[in-house]
Amino acid sequence: MSGIKIKERISRETIEARIKELGKQISRDYADTGVHLVCILKGAFMFMSDLAKELTCPVTVDFMAVSSYEDQLESTGIVKIVKDLDGSIEGKHVLIIEDIIDSGRTLHYLMEILAKRNPASIRLAALLDKAPRRVIPIEVAYCGFQIEDFFVLGYGLDYLQKYRNLPYIGELVEE
Repeated sequence: MSGIKIKERISRETIEARIKELGKQISRDYADTGVHLVCILKGAFMFMSDLAKELTCPVTVDFMAVSSYEDQLESTGIVKIVKDLDGSIEGKHVLIIEDIIDSGRTLHYLMEILAKRNPASIRLAALLDKAPRRVIPIEVAYCGFQIEDFFVLGYGLDYLQKYRNLPYIGELVEE
């Protein structure tokens, strides 16, 4: 890719409004039990931070890092846990916070591993769902936006570790 251009696809204001809606829904659903957020690093950190601020139910937080891209535009299909959780999730209502769901391979693998750790429940919240690329079915309990099949960056998502700081979701286009 010689030069890149970024086309804004989802504005900062649209993201903020949708996260407020998701926060209300999650707060209602976990009002009696509380929720344990598991942020999938690095891409979901902005989404989780903004979402957590909107939650009115009891919240605890932990982080995981998994890799399936290895600085490529396409997933390799091989999932590695780079950073595991710091604490136990046994008996907790776990909500995995993910930036984007593409093929579903990474989340399927991750949910299988976490389910073996005996949480009270395990569900998924994703900022972006790229359903046309799904290879393995994944149930998304809370979805920010359904998107078509294009490469996205910004608002935590990267291209070669760059552009995470953009306040909007953009599409990577070749010049």
